[in-house]
Amino acid sequence: YQQHRFTTFIFIVGFVEVLLFYLFKMGKNRTRKVGITGKYGTRYGATLRKLLRKVEVSQHATYRCTFCGKDSVKRTNTGIWSCKSCKKVVAGGAYSLSTASAVTVRSTIARLRKIQSESA
Repeated sequence: YQQHRFTTFIFIVGFVEVLLFYLFKMGKNRTRKVGITGKYGTRYGATLRKLLRKVEVSQHATYRCTFCGKDSVKRTNTGIWSCKSCKKVVAGGAYSLSTASAVTVRSTIARLRKIQSESA
């Protein structure tokens, strides 16, 4: 009986060591290359998964609030971004807070305002 308990204990210790090895050594490298798109496995092709990774990383990121200046703006729905700090809700892009075309429009409006104020 004593020998049986000892071998059972050794077996459990060995099992725990293997489990810890997989959790800490293997677990952290599981999606080292693919990141958030690891959930798709080998489906859809590498190029599409790389494009999707860029979109998903930007959609889950936190952005700086233009009102309070804190990094607390997160996406709530498609195109809806809300600041957790000052509770402001802003309409933006579907996957990022501001799109490239919105930046272009904003700079054009600023340039036209500057020209208008100089001429008046």
